[in-house]
Amino acid sequence: MRMSLLLGAALCLAAAPKKKEAPMTTSATPKLYSFEMKTNAGKTRKLADYKGKVVLVVNTASKCGLTPQYKGLEALYQKYKAKGFVVAAFPANEFGAQEPGTDPEIKTFCELNYKTTFDLYSKIVVKGPGLHPLYAYLTKESPFPGEIGWNFAKFLVAKDGTVAARFDPRTEPEDAQVVKKVEELLK
Repeated sequence: MRMSLLLGAALCLAAAPKKKEAPMTTSATPKLYSFEMKTNAGKTRKLADYKGKVVLVVNTASKCGLTPQYKGLEALYQKYKAKGFVVAAFPANEFGAQEPGTDPEIKTFCELNYKTTFDLYSKIVVKGPGLHPLYAYLTKESPFPGEIGWNFAKFLVAKDGTVAARFDPRTEPEDAQVVKKVEELLK
């Protein structure tokens, strides 16, 4: 009986239609450019707007020991923005609840305390349940996978939309290795 059940199951599987694999597609548009994000002001912005620019994507927080990096992010942005460099900041509250504010509160905090003028987006989830698709891409599909370890993790994106480097949260925005890579990508 057992043998006939196994034989019957094998015959059913053999007779079942084979599942076709989806054809492999290649896209001329890097995945990063496929995302639309909500800005801190509540407007939708396509990351495709960054085509041809070097972008530093960073998850931020207002009540963290690394929060003073906002100053370095702004300095780096000011130094290279005329050459096509952009900072895209994504506030997140996953690490010690260090970004409890609302979008307007975050914007006010950044502008008053650090005089920020770079692109600030609406608060998103960068780790764990509810992970935003942008960070799912950055942490799982980019050439630099791995969970975000803390606030101020940095991904550097080349002009063509490919992720070119990743820097630890403790690496200051104006650190020599960050500056060197930004300058290399701006050439």
